[in-house]
Amino acid sequence: MKTILIVEDKESMAKMLKQTLEDEKYFVITANDGEEGIQRFMENRVDLVISDLRLPKKDGLQVLHAIKEASPMVPFIMMTAFGTIETAVSAVKEGAFEFITKPFNTDHLLILIQRALEGSRLKAENVVLKEELADRIGLPQIISKGPIISHLLELTRKVAVTNTTVLLLGESGTGKELFARAIHHLSPRSSGPFVPINCAAIPKDLLENELFGHERGAFTGAKERKLGKFELADGGTLFLDEISEMDVNLQAKLLRVLESSEFDRVGGTRAIKIDVRVVAASNRNLTEAIAEQRFREDLYYRLNVFPIVIPPLRERREDIPPLVNHFVEACAREMKRSAPTVSDAALNMLMGYPWKGNVRELKNCIERALILCEGTILPEHLGMVTCETAGPITLSTSLTGSLQETAAAATKAAESRMIADVLAQTGGNKLKASKILQVSYKTLLTKIKEYDLEK
Repeated sequence: MKTILIVEDKESMAKMLKQTLEDEKYFVITANDGEEGIQRFMENRVDLVISDLRLPKKDGLQVLHAIKEASPMVPFIMMTAFGTIETAVSAVKEGAFEFITKPFNTDHLLILIQRALEGSRLKAENVVLKEELADRIGLPQIISKGPIISHLLELTRKVAVTNTTVLLLGESGTGKELFARAIHHLSPRSSGPFVPINCAAIPKDLLENELFGHERGAFTGAKERKLGKFELADGGTLFLDEISEMDVNLQAKLLRVLESSEFDRVGGTRAIKIDVRVVAASNRNLTEAIAEQRFREDLYYRLNVFPIVIPPLRERREDIPPLVNHFVEACAREMKRSAPTVSDAALNMLMGYPWKGNVRELKNCIERALILCEGTILPEHLGMVTCETAGPITLSTSLTGSLQETAAAATKAAESRMIADVLAQTGGNKLKASKILQVSYKTLLTKIKEYDLEK
């Protein structure tokens, strides 16, 4: 329910406006003069202000200035008599959303209120988009042809229609944010904002301010009130990525918000009610973090209402071919060129790679290949460290002697193993192998002879 503040000194007008707005399901606060209006605004979470221009103690322009200084994004509608239209126009130039001339039709006022609130919502979403550098928020496309992701998508559809807190678990690059966006867009909150925040990317001293915002004067440099991510996500979904990196003290405050649906801004003195669904994600084992006292056990149980575990790409290799085709076409569109074909040798190499960076690493690999290839993606275009596919390297020499001698032996073992793997993947083609290994053809021949790899 949106809260509207009415600042009007004429009791009959204030009573009529209050009744009209309450009939439209708005929560209404009233004030009889300018000073009281400013005080009421500072004490309450207000979504829109309607104020008369001529008021006792402080006039409407002074109220406008005070409110815009505290919360620039709150829309302000000025009421004015016919003879003061010029002043009302100047008020619009100074930040008022609109002015309305007395006497007025209440239906016209209700239309103005709807437009103002919708404009405020769009502004809040734009703040989120700019801060997150996101250029699209459409329904994410989760590419898969295997049974694992199909099962997870079914879980996603079932939980999306509820208001349940979801915990997404999986390695970096597995697509946790894609699932979070899917939960939001398949939910009744889809018309509201989706606000992501990476808890690992913000210093712990600043994260509280990012989440909950601050009041004017809360600290040096706080010249105006700032809305935090929780307020920006009101009516929508807040995605807390890498929540395991959040400071333990801040975890306690987050737990209170999840349990009570209210919080205090930094430097604030009153609780702010919110309606936000939380989706959290972590690439770490939270039970281990609890054992190490780096994560609160009570917060874990509050978040872990509906866990979704996304397996790494190496455990669902059947998804690699459709992902490769998707990224080839997507990257080709971005580069404004025709999509190349993928050779069997390149696809085999992609299928056998461990993908420690998961889907994100695969996308980067395909993008690099499109830059290098002419019409067909070949193994040498992938730039992959192929020795990783065969597991760890085992030294054939004992770890004796000096550190320098041991390092030299390890280098020879690694070089021999890697060259042998690349030669096997290229069918013995030394020219292709030299390109993949990024050494000259002559150097490769010397190494092959040195390590007796000719056979």
